[in-house]
Amino acid sequence: MLEALSLRQKALKINLAKRFYGTFAEIGAGQEVARYFFQAGGASGAIAKTISAYDMTFSDHIYGKEETGRYVCESRLLKMLEKEMHLLQERLSDTRGLDHQFFTFSNTVAALNFNRTNEAHGWMGVSFQHAPGSEVSEVVIHVRMLDPQNVLQQDAIGIIGVNLLYAAFFLQHDPEAFIDSLMDHLDLTRIEINFIRFGGKVFEKVDNRLMNLHLLKQGMTHAIMFDEQGQVVLPADHLHHKNVLVVRGSFRPPTLVSLDMIKSGLANFAKDIGEKEEEIVAISEITISTLKAEAGDVTKEDFLARVDLICVLGRKTLFTNYPQYYKLANYFARMSVPNLGLVLGIYNFRQVFTDTDYSKVEGGILSALGQLFRDKVKLYIYPYKDDKGVIESLENLKVSDKFEHIFSFIKQSKQIVDVENPNKDLLHIYSSKVLQMITSKEPGWEKMVPTAVAKEINKKGLFGHPCFISKEKP
Repeated sequence: MLEALSLRQKALKINLAKRFYGTFAEIGAGQEVARYFFQAGGASGAIAKTISAYDMTFSDHIYGKEETGRYVCESRLLKMLEKEMHLLQERLSDTRGLDHQFFTFSNTVAALNFNRTNEAHGWMGVSFQHAPGSEVSEVVIHVRMLDPQNVLQQDAIGIIGVNLLYAAFFLQHDPEAFIDSLMDHLDLTRIEINFIRFGGKVFEKVDNRLMNLHLLKQGMTHAIMFDEQGQVVLPADHLHHKNVLVVRGSFRPPTLVSLDMIKSGLANFAKDIGEKEEEIVAISEITISTLKAEAGDVTKEDFLARVDLICVLGRKTLFTNYPQYYKLANYFARMSVPNLGLVLGIYNFRQVFTDTDYSKVEGGILSALGQLFRDKVKLYIYPYKDDKGVIESLENLKVSDKFEHIFSFIKQSKQIVDVENPNKDLLHIYSSKVLQMITSKEPGWEKMVPTAVAKEINKKGLFGHPCFISKEKP
């Protein structure tokens, strides 16, 4: 593996190429990215302008107002990129534009404030031409800065900005290498990349769902999210200050039980917090460990199938690397979620009371349970029917003797309750059984999943199933 170029080498390569020419517009953490290019030397051959419109009034006059009143947001970044590219093309197309590829680099960042009370994060992106006069392609990312000091966060923004611009020019044909290079001269303790989107002619064959999966696989983020249409979205934009219900499962495939867990869990949660169901964000959550095949790798086809099928149900999807529930609760606490409901099958809930899950947790199971059962968090347990027809719920659940007192205390606190009114006629349905029936072409599985899910599986041949519907005439 070749050693990554230094930041100066990357900036200098762009400056001296005599084919790249563009603008830097940075808001919120100084002009940290542009600084690298000026210090590298030869910047006059590549930089048309740098700007840092800190004052909101100035910024609004240049880029327009934000309806939300927020300036560290994707819409502000896109306005910056579009405006600066328009100016370049308007003013320089007849001169520099004849033999140069125009680019604009922008970021809007909220670094750590003086009192250290804010969430340090930012949007950054690059718009660029792949040839003189060509249409514009772009890459947009969102980052969280994790350094404990403002000056260190500014430094991290400068580093990742150089990496992003360099990758746009020199790694555009290998998107995964592109993503990996963003962390050159950084590590995961300094910055988190939790969203990426490629767009334009250069990236027309890139599937942004898979690119965000790559972020998750590489540990660059802990969670990625898709909306009801299967589009990649930033979790904070949909979860911050919202009441959230999370239904954990494998959803391989979603079954009638999966649908009932969402439906009954949502009804229970809405009643308990006194809110309307439509005002609660309901999410289907899948841990990345359930995506791994026997070889230990994540299969892209399986991942895309689950995104598609949950979209068919009209639900948002969250993929995480939080197998432990207390980490999941901590994640939503960071989103300032007022009330969090977790719907778990009884089998998954048993895993809460095991030794192995907490062997590396400081404070052990007591610490982990304290984080899980924080204020305004409630677990709803969905029952299970065994082969003998016995239904297992909280009422008859047995845990290890050493955890019995803790379990009893939590039950008495009412932070774990059985789901009320589950559809007991569906408890014989298991995702693993349905999947086995699909892969072995055994009839009858369609009756165990929602109609729309069965249609999608047949249409696209998911999980190795033959494509019946797609062969029919419309």
